[in-house]
Amino acid sequence: MTTATVAERRGSAVPRRWLVIAALLPVLLLAGWGAMMLGRNAAPAGAHVGQLAPDFALADLDGNPLRLVDLRGRPVIINFWASWCGPCVEEFPLLQGAAIRHRADGLAVIGIVYRDNSEAARAFMTRLGATWPTAMDPGEQVAERFGIYGPPETFFIDRNGVVRGRQIGQLSASDLDRQLALALATSPEE
Repeated sequence: MTTATVAERRGSAVPRRWLVIAALLPVLLLAGWGAMMLGRNAAPAGAHVGQLAPDFALADLDGNPLRLVDLRGRPVIINFWASWCGPCVEEFPLLQGAAIRHRADGLAVIGIVYRDNSEAARAFMTRLGATWPTAMDPGEQVAERFGIYGPPETFFIDRNGVVRGRQIGQLSASDLDRQLALALATSPEE
């Protein structure tokens, strides 16, 4: 067995600086990714309480235009839901009851279907007796603008278009009453 000289070993070995670079590269990439995510989370997208709700223009399940700006002057509940969502089934009667109880207040309830299809959404609305306009959200652009995590999510908007409450997850009767009171309390141009 022959022993290789130091010069021979250096010729086939990877230079030390490349080993250092290879070791540091994943750390630098991870740090860059982390900084990017922190910057992204510093000002999260979505509808924030106390700010104007993002406007949208969609078509309801019957093809009629549905624009949030057209409801200015009325309190609005926007409910993001899906037919496959169990909690959505349980909260729909609460929304239906609120729509009836606050009809004289001009309350508008709007449904926006999240990651579902129109046939399933239409059947769901019929089965549960929901009467408010509901729209599909192609490409989930409206859901993204509102910062939706998943259904159900509900926004309570006052007569001036300002978000007064947000419910992530299923509404209880007390959640609905509390959040809706905030949206109903504001007068136009207040």
